[in-house]
Parts: sequence; C-alpha cells; structure tokens
Amino acid sequence: MHCVQCHCEPQKSRRGKVFGKVNCKNIKQDCPDPNCDDPVLLPGHCCKTCPKGGDDTKQTDTGLESFDFFHDKEKEKEDDLHKSYNDRSYLSSEDMGPGESRSDFVSLLTGSTGLWSSNGVARARFSLTRTSLAFSITYQRMDRPSKIAFLDSDGNSAFEYRVPKGQSEMICGVWKNLAKPLMRQLQSEQMRVRMTTSAGRREDVEGKIIKHRALFAETFSSTLTSEEENSGMGGIAMLTLSDTENNLHFILIMQGLIEHKDKELLVVPISVQLVYRQHILREVRANVSTHDPDFAEVLTDLNSRELFWLSRGQLEIAVVTEGQDPRQISGFITGRKTCDTLQSVMSSGDALTPSKTGGVGSAIFSLHDNGTLDYQVQVAGVTSDVVGLTIELKPRRRNKRSLLYDLTPEFNKATGRAVGSWSRLEARHIHMLLQNELFINVATAHNQDGELRGQIKALLYTGLEAPRHELPTLLAGQYVSPPVRTGASGHAWVSVDKQCHLHYEIVVTGLSKADDLTMNAHLHGLAEIGEMDDSSATHKRLLTGFYGSQAQGVLKDISVELLQHLDQGTAFIQVSTKLNPRGEIRGKVHIPNNCEFGTRGDMEEAEFDDLFVKDPEELKKDPHTCFFENQYHAHGSRWIPSYDKCFSCSCQKRTVICDPVICPVLTCSKTIQPEDKCCPVCDERKDPKDIKAPERVDENPDGCYFEGDQKMHAPGTTWHPFVPPFGYIKCAVCTCKGSTGEVHCEKVTCPVLTCSHPVRRNPSDCCKECPEEDRTPAGLEHSDMMQADGPRHCKFGKHYYQNSDNWHPWVPLVGEMKCINCWCDHGVTKCQRKHCPVVTLATCSNITRKEGSCCSECGDSKEEDQDHPMMKVPDKRRTWRQ
Repeated sequence: MHCVQCHCEPQKSRRGKVFGKVNCKNIKQDCPDPNCDDPVLLPGHCCKTCPKGGDDTKQTDTGLESFDFFHDKEKEKEDDLHKSYNDRSYLSSEDMGPGESRSDFVSLLTGSTGLWSSNGVARARFSLTRTSLAFSITYQRMDRPSKIAFLDSDGNSAFEYRVPKGQSEMICGVWKNLAKPLMRQLQSEQMRVRMTTSAGRREDVEGKIIKHRALFAETFSSTLTSEEENSGMGGIAMLTLSDTENNLHFILIMQGLIEHKDKELLVVPISVQLVYRQHILREVRANVSTHDPDFAEVLTDLNSRELFWLSRGQLEIAVVTEGQDPRQISGFITGRKTCDTLQSVMSSGDALTPSKTGGVGSAIFSLHDNGTLDYQVQVAGVTSDVVGLTIELKPRRRNKRSLLYDLTPEFNKATGRAVGSWSRLEARHIHMLLQNELFINVATAHNQDGELRGQIKALLYTGLEAPRHELPTLLAGQYVSPPVRTGASGHAWVSVDKQCHLHYEIVVTGLSKADDLTMNAHLHGLAEIGEMDDSSATHKRLLTGFYGSQAQGVLKDISVELLQHLDQGTAFIQVSTKLNPRGEIRGKVHIPNNCEFGTRGDMEEAEFDDLFVKDPEELKKDPHTCFFENQYHAHGSRWIPSYDKCFSCSCQKRTVICDPVICPVLTCSKTIQPEDKCCPVCDERKDPKDIKAPERVDENPDGCYFEGDQKMHAPGTTWHPFVPPFGYIKCAVCTCKGSTGEVHCEKVTCPVLTCSHPVRRNPSDCCKECPEEDRTPAGLEHSDMMQADGPRHCKFGKHYYQNSDNWHPWVPLVGEMKCINCWCDHGVTKCQRKHCPVVTLATCSNITRKEGSCCSECGDSKEEDQDHPMMKVPDKRRTWRQ
C-alpha cells in the first residue's frame, strides 16, 4: 500500500505500561501536480511523475520509504511481521508461551512454465511454529491433488505429503520436525511447493513460498482464475477492512498475466474491478511491471450495498490487462479460509466482573462462504440458571456490553447446549470474527452481566487426529473431586486412533490470572489423564506440562486398563497447577475403542522416524534425547546396554526403558552360545538336516518378511515377534502364511484355570497357573513389560519390584538415596526428589540440617512452613524413569 503512510505513537495504559499505537492515513490526495502533460505512475509509487528516463524506476516517493506493509525487504525481528497496523493492544499476549512465536507464509501455485500451461490455480497459507509447518491449501479448476511436495533451493524434494482422498476443496497438513537448514531456506524465501494430480504432469501447479505482512491483517480472500483453457494464469487477493472506516484494503499477487519473452522491463497497464453480477462497481487503473507484478490499493467508503454483497460472498474482483489482446483473471471474495478452528473457552476469570465459580463454557464455530456462521455451544458448572447467551464486542466502556447476536433462544437448559446458525453476519462482523475481536458471554440468574466469558479465537491446525468438528470435553473446577472454585476453565479434544494411540488437544483460560503473581514465572499447568475412580496419583498418566493456554500431543504407551476406562467413559483429563496440585479443572472423557490389548504391540512408521544416526552435538540440544551410560541416544532408538547383553533398551522422550530379551525357541538339535550374543543359535557345524529351519529361511524366496526383527521367515514357521524397542513379546505368536507371504500374529490363548487365585510362575511367562503348595514368592528373574494380563513389574538396577511398590534408589559408591522416592507404576519406574521448603537467611537466623535429613530447617521455629501447601507439590519436571 504505497499510498498509505503510518507512524507509531507511544501510548500509556492505566497501569503506566507503554505500548505503541499505529495510525495510518491515505496520502494520495497530497500528491503534487506533475509539470508535464503525460505523467506516468511507476510501479511501487503512489504519485504520478514525469518520465525522465530509465533511472526513475529506482526512485521512491518522498516520505514513503519507511513503510512497505506487504513486502518487508529489511532484516527485522520475526515477531514484527505479525503486528497489526491498527491498535489491538487489548489482545492478550499471555497465550503465547516461550518459544511459540509464529511466522506466516503464502504461496500462489499456477501451472505456468515454459513447456506447458494448465488451468489450475491454488493458494497455500503456511504457519511456522517452532519446527512444525502447518499448511492450508485451496485449489480451483483442477482435480484433487494426490501429492504435495516441498522443494528446497536446489529443486530437490525436501518433504512430500500424500493427500487423503475426499471431496473437500481444502487440504490440511503439517510438516513436522523441519531441519534447521530447511527452516533457514524457508525464512529466506528459497523454497517452493508443488501439487501433483493423478492426471499427469500437465495438471501440476507450483509456486514460491514467500513471507507476507498482509497475512496477519487478512480477513477476506479470493483466488483469481482465467476462463481461457491452459492459460497458466492465476492470482490471489488478500483483503481486509479498516478497523474504523468502511475502506477495503487489498493486495494482488499475480502470475502469467503479463507475457514476456526476454528479461527486459515491461510495464503493462491494468484495470482492477470490483464486480457484482457482471456490473462494475469500482475500477482502479494502474501499471504493473514484469519485475513487480503485485498491486495494492485501498477502495474507500464502501456503501451499505457493497458491504452487504461482500458479506454474502457475491462480490467479485477482476484484473484485466489493457491493450489489443486483453487478458483477465477473476474470483469471488469470501471470508478467509484456513484449516484452523474458530473456538472459545468461557471462564468466570475472564468475565467482565471476574470471579471464581468453577464453571465452564465451550464453543466451536464454522464460517461459510455466504456469511453464515454455524455454532455449537455448551455450558456447565454455573452457579444458577443460564438466562442469556450472546456474541458481543469488546465493551467500549467498563462493563458496558455491546451485543451483536443473541443465542439464548437456541439454548436448551436440559442439555446445556445451543446449536444453530447466525445467517446475517455483516462484513464488519466477519472481519472482527477473523481478527479474534468477538466474545461470547454467558449470563446467569445470579450474574446478570455474565458469569462466564470467552474470546473467540482461531486455534491453529496441528495435524492431530482430534475431532475438532465435534464439541470438545469440558474442563471445569466443578468436575474436580472435591470441586474447586476457580476462575479457570478449558476444553479438550481427545481421540484414539487405529494404533490405539491417544491424540489430545487442550485449551485452557484463566490459569495465568492467579492471585499469586509469582506463579506466572513458573509452570502454568500439568495436563494428566487417569481413571475416574482412582484414589492415588499412581493411576494417572502425565500428558504434558505447559505454559500459556494450549497443550497437544500423542500418548502412545497407554495401559489396557486406561483404554478400557476411556471406552467405558470412566476416564478423566485434568489440568493441575501449583495452586491446586490435585487438579484445578477436570473433565470426563468417553472414547469408544476396540483396543483390548493396549498399544505396545502396534507400531507405526512414525516410531522409526528418528532411528538414523545423529550428530552428538545435535543430540544434546534435542529435548527428547536420553542420556544413558555416558552416551546420548535419539528418541526412538534402541541399543543393547553394556551392563547386560540380555537386555534391550530404548529411548522414549528422555525416558530409558530396558527389557529382558526373551530368546526364541530353536528347532535344531544342537545349539551353541556365542560370546557376543544373548540367545543361543543353531550349531552350523552340524549336519544341515539338523538346521532345516534356518536354511529354509535363507533359501526360500517365498517366505515372509517381518518388520519387527527385519528377517525372512520360512513358510509355516512360527515365532515370538520381536517389536522394537520392547524386545520379544512372549504373549504373542506369529506365523508365516505360505505362498501369500503374509505374517499373521495373534495373542497366546491361555488355558482356563479352576483355582481361585492363579499365579504367574515367572514374570516372563505369558499365562498364569494354579499355585503349588511349595511355591515361593521369589520368582522375579526376568521382567516382561508385555505380559498379557495382571499388573506389570518394574526393574530398577538389579532388583525387581511389584506394582505400586515404593523404595529409595541405591546408587553404587553413594549408597541409598533417602531423599529420592521411587515407585512402580504398571511396569514403569518413576522417581522424584523430595521437595524441601525454602529457608533463607532473611526469614531464619539459624539454618541447620540434621544428619540423615534431606532438608535444611530453621532452628528458630522448626514448625515454620512445614505444612505449607505450596511446598508439598511434586515438581513433575523432575520426574524420570529408568
């Protein structure tokens, strides 16, 4: 927008905090009158000038060099790319945790090359957070793509995404774990993206990935296509309304519209039109060049009819070249389309008059091209009946509400839900909705102005298999046992995939508004999942610890018991804080699933993503790396520990899990025990008749290849599967199905027992037996984390422990560490250091520490701070397993 000039004014809030307020104005009317008869408008200029020669193309208008809103060519901080040009200082920055900065990119994909041209045009929007690149792609005039490839600066494919089949015109995906060199190429605009269809290369479209400052302010968009066959032309328009005036700002990015055969600068006059049903409403003429084909402009003072047509998706933007052979591209303007989810969490802490009721509200929205907004809202845990449910603006004055739409008639008090559509959104409302400027308010009989309130925000697409189109699970203080009166609330999407892995996305609000302001510098929340009827913390599984307002991830090693609770609806998700370590908000989770045998036996390709050898220095920086026996191991890797060759260890996100190797049954008559191996092997020096099975495995080309042990197995043979990183699973048997080459694995069927208290003779045994009279409790020779039923044991050092056992670890040369407590949680050893109260010289003049005690004490008042609730909270970040 070369005709818009902005300046930054420092402002002070009521608390004295300084922030910047940006004011912009259109300066086209301030252009001087040229002294010549035929002035020209050069590309990148606002005012017409007299032609003086080729050097003028490099000049810029006086006073405008400091502002280039859409194309930032200067080196500056990434965060500056996302600042709006209008004042939105009231938007909270607490939601962004440390390291969660976000960069937005865009790409126009067309089929214009020197050899062939296609009809297809696609627009891709990218969001980079940490090392993940989420993308939303829409396409027109082409078949559904089958593959999306990201090309590096050398033109090689750096990442490929296979597009799932479907009818949607939106493609959603995530490129995870970008390498640093590729991230640098992305930031420096050296990468391209290509979409391929099954129809062949003539349908391919490709484009450069670029940064764009317009992406932050964009609320309307359009994809421009041509009616000509195989023209290779296309474009995208990014549009936004001014915050206070009815001015429509837009920028056009175009490809293929200007034909040129050489590298000479070619200036072409174009006409940009705003069209309604083939009637031209507005028209702007300008010049674009082959070197700078983009164009930006402001259409001022849109009237009520134009705004109405804009809100209904009925306005069209068209670009026409002027001359003997005019070319045209056009497209309808609709609300911005992405894979992100419009949602809101309503809490009592965010109400206009903040309180702590422990209630919660949750809402999800879907915006259609015709301006209709579908909504689903649910409310629970409020102190009295809901009397009002409204969508509102930010109040202009304190506690002076500005109502936009009333959802109350759709609210069902029996179910606590409201489902419906708002079909009369104005263009201004769509703009504010997509700029996160609308709120949803819940008024109750005891709180007429609102007991719950939440901001409607776009939740970034993460690629997790969470059903965002469905109402999420409510998280409220009222659901904690016993109930907690808190100002925080949240909601969570949870699902279980075919591999029995748990996908979760949690959004919370109000956690950072604690009474104790010092908490803001510490961990905001711990997300956990567990059983509704549990009475101790050992039945919980930590999902994640997080700052800010969001947590998401995949939990893979889920116990059979927890999966059954999820299936029966007797499981919960809760978020704990230092103020409420036993749970601040909680919600009941019901996910029907058929995961009868847990998740250990089902591995997917993602498990092997990180098995390649990594540089040791890079491993140190990776937060998921394990340090074991003075070596760094990558997440997902497996190895044989030096202390015992009959164990197999693996690294699972900073956690080392070691299991005993269970040797397979050999079919040969004589075996030998190699020094460097744990299991015996057939003696190859004997007659080949005795080792038929191994020879058949090597020679028979029609055998089965098993991914677990990466070996060929002869037809008809059976074996215990080896599944990395867990070792041999004795509770399952695999069979090679003859000529088909398929491997069929099934769980071992245990015999029906008549005794009332069966026991497992050895932990490595799959089935239980009836006990003998002379049975001894000592039998924990080998621990198998893959037992078919019953609680799993833990191995720590050279000792084995039953489920729920507690002990102090013993370390060579140090002895028993009484200040560390360990316990066995269903086959997983967990340890944590005893948390000591803080004793300082400022509060105590005589600090002492008794022999054998873990903590220092104050000799002046020994009872001081011993029972303080903040001192007993376990620091989950110190939790570790061996």
